[in-house]
Amino acid sequence: MAEHTSGLLQKKFYENCPGCKMDRLKEEQSGVPYKNLSYIWLVSLCTALPISSLFPFVYFMIRDFHIAKREEDIGFYAGFVGSSFMLRRALTSFLWGVVADRYGRKPVIFIGTLSVVVLNALFGLSTSFWMALSMRFLLGCFNSLLGTIRAYASEVCREEYQALALSVVSTSRGIGLIIGPAIGGFFAQPAERYPTVISESSVFGRFPYFLPCLIILFMLWEFLLLVGGFLRQCTSMM
Repeated sequence: MAEHTSGLLQKKFYENCPGCKMDRLKEEQSGVPYKNLSYIWLVSLCTALPISSLFPFVYFMIRDFHIAKREEDIGFYAGFVGSSFMLRRALTSFLWGVVADRYGRKPVIFIGTLSVVVLNALFGLSTSFWMALSMRFLLGCFNSLLGTIRAYASEVCREEYQALALSVVSTSRGIGLIIGPAIGGFFAQPAERYPTVISESSVFGRFPYFLPCLIILFMLWEFLLLVGGFLRQCTSMM
């Protein structure tokens, strides 16, 4: 009887099954999975940077677009640019969750991060209000990764460390929301603030809000290499 019971309780892993592979890796873990937690921390941090990096300079960006007829109207247009990201994110988060359940977490994280690299750079190169609004709108469409990251965090860690993994996600996103505005505020309009280093005729002089987006681009590009090389594939229903 004991032999039959042990046979029923024994876990069985199947080949070519991403979920079984992750379960096997979790069974082999011992202690706090610092390596996995560090990857999760970087994922969440990097994808949080573009969310708030524009807030220190969005007022001046709208002013330079000359779309507001009065100075009092600048905040009105800035509100559209600032909120478009979260609006589109609210509309697409569920869809990306379905895609992540079907095709796996890693492809969704990779696509979302790659889109941030491209779209956030184009946002920094915006020459009109509508271009800036469109880039932020598309950025929110492809950067709906919070649910996917949380699911990934809970799947790569053993059950006793899942709460720790989810707290790492929240902490790193909070840090990203702090670092993002710091980058935006410090590096925006570099030709005006650092004329001895950057000239008005340079790229950063003609596009005064591109430098903070470029810095975030480099950070995200490094993370893309991490996604491709180290993040493990999780559940796929295919």
